[in-house]
Amino acid sequence: MTDRITTPFNAESTAAEVIAGIDLAGRRAIVTGGASGIGIETSRALAGAGAEVTLAVRNLDAGERTAADITASTGNKRVLVAPLDLAEQSSVAAFAAGWEGPLHILVNNAGIMASPLMRTPQGWEMQFATNHLGHFALATGLHRALAAAGGARVVSVSSSAHHRSPVVFDDIHFERRPYEPWPAYGQSKTANVLFAVEATRRWAGDGITANALMPGGIRTALQRYVSDEELEQMRAAAGGAALKWKTPEQGAATSVLVATSPLLDGIGGRYFEDCNEAEAGKLSARNGVAAYALDPEAAARLWQVSVTTLTR
Repeated sequence: MTDRITTPFNAESTAAEVIAGIDLAGRRAIVTGGASGIGIETSRALAGAGAEVTLAVRNLDAGERTAADITASTGNKRVLVAPLDLAEQSSVAAFAAGWEGPLHILVNNAGIMASPLMRTPQGWEMQFATNHLGHFALATGLHRALAAAGGARVVSVSSSAHHRSPVVFDDIHFERRPYEPWPAYGQSKTANVLFAVEATRRWAGDGITANALMPGGIRTALQRYVSDEELEQMRAAAGGAALKWKTPEQGAATSVLVATSPLLDGIGGRYFEDCNEAEAGKLSARNGVAAYALDPEAAARLWQVSVTTLTR
């Protein structure tokens, strides 16, 4: 691996600051979960730089409201809305089949966090099914469009919660072990990083790179299953009052950096936080990337498991 990538930006930088001076005219982007949380500000920044942006969302009404708001604030009328439910493989397949032409930026942003045990009709654990398998099927389904773009980037929104668990290949879907919301979430976020590692290895020859990132701590609807008491306990464990929540504009900054920065041309398979590449193996409560999340053997295994799971 080449040297760790650092940028002029930091934890307080906003998406607008990160993308300033970058022209995305003629580029096309998809942001999953683009109608809530940091997805809104990620989409706004990309649209503000001139890209055509498709908000891939479950709630079309919210998508249309968000698209109108982004158009009003940026003047970009090419903000589109399309239905996508990542937990429904038929929805993912329909979205990918309906896409025409090249795709320059895919931001796998949508997610579910620390939910009670839920399963898809196939029996898959819902966090893994949504956060990893849905995005995996989407990205592979859009591979041809990404390859057609030349220099396409896939952005995999992970989390420092990946510290909580590697991918437990022997029982991914909690069929034999007791279900725990946070390890299940952590496993899915590790999978997001491993996807970026293997996608880059497989697709770099097509001009496609993928990187993962930790957006930071932001209060959004993502935490709908997390009590205020739990959040305060996490806050205390991660540094107490010294730990600041990011605004959505700051939370979207690392996604936007990974999606657009010239510093990352041709660079993939890495994990970023606070607008800089994280240090591998140096873990604190919210910082660093676990070595198992960058392990090429685990990444290759996850890819094969994912293909097998989706084709059964």
